[in-house]
Amino acid sequence: MSPETMQPRVRRNDWSALEAPRIGAWEPTLSVSVVIPAYGAQRLLPYVLAGLAAQTYPSHLLEVVVADDDPRAPLELPEVRPERTRLVRVEDGWGRANACHTGVLAAEGDVVHWLDADMLVEPDEVEAQLRWHHLIDHAVVLGHKWFVDPEPLLAREPSGDGRMHETFAAAEKGRHWVEDVWDRTDDLRTSGPRALRVHAGATASLRRALYDEAGGMDTSLRLGEDVELGYRLAQCGAVFVADREARAWHLGSSHQQTRQQEVNDYNRPFLADRVPDLQPQRRQGRSYAVPYLQVVLDTRGVDAGAVIATVDAVLASSTHDLVVTLLGDWSALTEERTSPLDDPQRSGRLVRASYLHEPRVELAESLPDGPGPAMFRLTVPGGSWAPGQHTMATLLLHLERTHLGLEQVMLPDGTSVRVERTAAFARARRVARPGEDLDDVVDELFGSWWVEGVDAGFRATADLPPQALRGIATPALEPATVWRQLSKPDREASEEDAGSRRRAARPAPPAASPAPGGRSVRGRIGSLLRRRRH
Repeated sequence: MSPETMQPRVRRNDWSALEAPRIGAWEPTLSVSVVIPAYGAQRLLPYVLAGLAAQTYPSHLLEVVVADDDPRAPLELPEVRPERTRLVRVEDGWGRANACHTGVLAAEGDVVHWLDADMLVEPDEVEAQLRWHHLIDHAVVLGHKWFVDPEPLLAREPSGDGRMHETFAAAEKGRHWVEDVWDRTDDLRTSGPRALRVHAGATASLRRALYDEAGGMDTSLRLGEDVELGYRLAQCGAVFVADREARAWHLGSSHQQTRQQEVNDYNRPFLADRVPDLQPQRRQGRSYAVPYLQVVLDTRGVDAGAVIATVDAVLASSTHDLVVTLLGDWSALTEERTSPLDDPQRSGRLVRASYLHEPRVELAESLPDGPGPAMFRLTVPGGSWAPGQHTMATLLLHLERTHLGLEQVMLPDGTSVRVERTAAFARARRVARPGEDLDDVVDELFGSWWVEGVDAGFRATADLPPQALRGIATPALEPATVWRQLSKPDREASEEDAGSRRRAARPAPPAASPAPGGRSVRGRIGSLLRRRRH
């Protein structure tokens, strides 16, 4: 879908702007592939396929691809199934993510609809899901499900009459944890960037082109693949739609229900490494495969000393979970004979030498097209200004708590530092009309603010002291004396921490009235942050 088609614009994740047609009152045109990863599914798959055979979605637009991931007992397709059903064997790799991806590679539909092999869908479930994909090309639709005991259903033969779900009309239904999130966030309308966390693929759908754009399933993951894919879909600008009319029945309980703590413990290191949105699962001082922040600085035409001062300030900041991308003509730095002091490429050569083996700095000649992997991108102009120790952490936390898409820091020399939410700019690019200013679109979709550089903590690099380590060269001294000198700060800090804990344990004194003319914390913050646009 191109920008010229004037797709509806969804602000943050409030999909209320999308006017989906009533079920049964519209004409579908998109084809859909229902992809079913199957392992040990001989018992339940016949009922799942029978439920799909009764769908109201046009049969000529519906295909089913069953990805058989069980080499122990190869599946055979049952008699009651959609007419366009295919079985593909998983030849390489194993696990749900791998089976899902294998199924997608064999699929031909415009839309991919995941369906686990223990999910009985109601007759209009596919139609309910597909409504949204006819409206925008970046919807990720999440269906609603109940957990039920499958035994009453297994006592009857699979049927394509569309009435099998009636078996559970009076059954005891188990809730999925996702429902609690839906309830708290008005079915994800108010969840903003956090919507990706409930991307559960048991009944989810998306455009095939969006799946390919996001890079597909991470087939190395054995659990948690849905959340990881959800993060990359969000980075591409996805809108997550919670549709309670796309109803399904989960035949039995899930690992998340019966072994929740074990599942969470297993997923934590894998997802923390790949999903920066899961900040509470990350640790201070660590680096991860996918960084939380990308800092970009164009070094061309900038003195090496200014570049180094800026980058050192970034690396020494309290925000460790980042990567610095230095743009420059690095391929021009040849090894031909030249005077080191008169080398016309001297500045670039010194910058490269300074960070060649720094794991958090990368050298690039340009930024790749499309959204980057980091949640946020901070672009520093030139090399004249550097952030303070907590500047970037404050800017990012402000973006996180406000769900804004852009913040600009206005510097005294007229330039500005930009802090962009990657997902916001990806969404804006999808819906922007030709010639439309992208910042304006981001402001419409997510909101934007600006703040003065001095208030934000930026300082001129010319005024920064060098980020040097403490000197260690001294004459040989008496060991006990040196130890007492060096350990004194640690003892004092420990005593101060103990005092703080004792004070925290005491009852709090009555709150004092503000002094005349005093400002609240909110007032002080309000004086620093100023709205650029509404």
